[in-house]
Amino acid sequence: MNNIRARIKKLYREDYELVYEEVARLIEEEKIAGDKKFVDEKDIMLITYGDSIKKEGEAPLTTLLKFVSDEATDTVSAIHLLPMFPFTSDDGFSVVDYYEINKELGDWSDINKLAVKYDLMFDAVINHISQSSEWFKKFLACEEKYKNYFIDADPSLDYSSVTRPRALPLLTPFETREGKKYLWTTFSEDQIDLNYKSKDLLLEILRILICYAKRGARYIRLDAIGFAWKKLGTTCMHLEETHELIKLFRDVIDECVPGTMIITETNVPHVDNISYFGNGYDEASMVYQFPLPPLTLFSFITSDATKLMNWLSTVENISDKTTYFNFLASHDGIGMRPVEDILNNEEKQLMVDNTIKKGGRIGYKANGDGTKSPYELNINYRDAIINEDEDDDTKVNKFLASQAILLSIAGMPGIYIHSLLGSGNWTEGMEQSGINRRINREQLDYNTIIDNLKTDYVKSNIFDGYKKLIKTRKSNSAFHPLAKQEVVKTDKRLFNIIRYNEETEEKIEVIINVSNETICIDLDNEGIDILTGNKISKSCQVKPYEVLWIKVQ
Repeated sequence: MNNIRARIKKLYREDYELVYEEVARLIEEEKIAGDKKFVDEKDIMLITYGDSIKKEGEAPLTTLLKFVSDEATDTVSAIHLLPMFPFTSDDGFSVVDYYEINKELGDWSDINKLAVKYDLMFDAVINHISQSSEWFKKFLACEEKYKNYFIDADPSLDYSSVTRPRALPLLTPFETREGKKYLWTTFSEDQIDLNYKSKDLLLEILRILICYAKRGARYIRLDAIGFAWKKLGTTCMHLEETHELIKLFRDVIDECVPGTMIITETNVPHVDNISYFGNGYDEASMVYQFPLPPLTLFSFITSDATKLMNWLSTVENISDKTTYFNFLASHDGIGMRPVEDILNNEEKQLMVDNTIKKGGRIGYKANGDGTKSPYELNINYRDAIINEDEDDDTKVNKFLASQAILLSIAGMPGIYIHSLLGSGNWTEGMEQSGINRRINREQLDYNTIIDNLKTDYVKSNIFDGYKKLIKTRKSNSAFHPLAKQEVVKTDKRLFNIIRYNEETEEKIEVIINVSNETICIDLDNEGIDILTGNKISKSCQVKPYEVLWIKVQ
């Protein structure tokens, strides 16, 4: 509890004793016994909306449980449920009520059923809240408690240094009972930023996080958390106060529901991103590995893994209680900020051109000087990787090769539902809604999926191939998230690493061809490819888009 007191003192100097007493009382009321193990090679997370799969006459959460249990048995161990609460915009990320389940998805009993079979990750969308929320309505009515829940700003001041993720106004005017007020709205006018300088708000948020952990959240994802603390004259990103706030969340959750893992979602360059590990024990348990999606895509566009390998050689384990949350596709676009210091302008433009050519769109961010730059590529990951003029076998092998990179590297993999199912661009949804990100958020009919997995060559082979990769990974300790990782630089067209588990002494050499050419290389050791059972000699041929997981003898 000393850490909690110290953090509160840093954040709430004048009232820190009062705030500490309230937090201590909350912990005493909510504390439960128990603990949970750290993640290992068997932990695989499926990322999905609660209604990504729908069946007529059935609650989508029930359909999701049925699909994963029946069709992906012994594959995923955890499910990340993207925001499942009532919302008004941004496909769930403008939450109206943090404690209620969106009735169109199901209810808490459906969440409980999922939690019996799978570890769950809940989204804590706590940088902002919907303007239709009770909190905001009470703010507009100028109820005393809620007056400080939001950030009342002076529009005449200079906000040019503030980091802007979208090309939209930072401040939005609202009429309150006391007159017009300009409020901080980082993401949209329907997503009103919360004011963590309010001790009352802090206690509300702590109650929400504890509730999620007790309701079955093995993992809690802090959405857009890098923006949480605001201080005029700064970028308002990665502030010391933000880090202290996350550490406070971690300390309180550790006291109340031990073993719950905090994951920070900060779509920023690598150095800033890994700062959310803190000292390896006091902040995030996992951070999103944001450079991985664009660098993997870049490797397949150029048939050159050099940039990816060079970056990966700088990635290190932080502690025995932290690891990376690796992903390639998600409900969002492919972020470009994480490669700002890795790819040059021509290389980034190549990715932009590839996206537009394949039917995608580009999301832009506003720079402080009035210009805009690419913030994310809005495109389905499969369609970003493959080319339409390629034959079906090449499409399958190429896409699975990209996903094998995700499953090979140090950390815990998160697999987006549309990647597992081999889905493509949902152009209709994007165009009808006018929301670029909808291109990768299609709601799929359960019966159509089952039919596709039997009759659609590309989708069925991606699904079966993906499951084979996952099951193989889960049975080999060299893929433990904390197992050593060594980058091997051979041919630029090859992704080549060695994973080694010191405890079990198991070693696997990973070789993945990111090109359409056959490559001959000489290996230091012979071994067995655990995907096929074939013996691999020291003189090795790697076929186009082939994946080799060689267990070294």
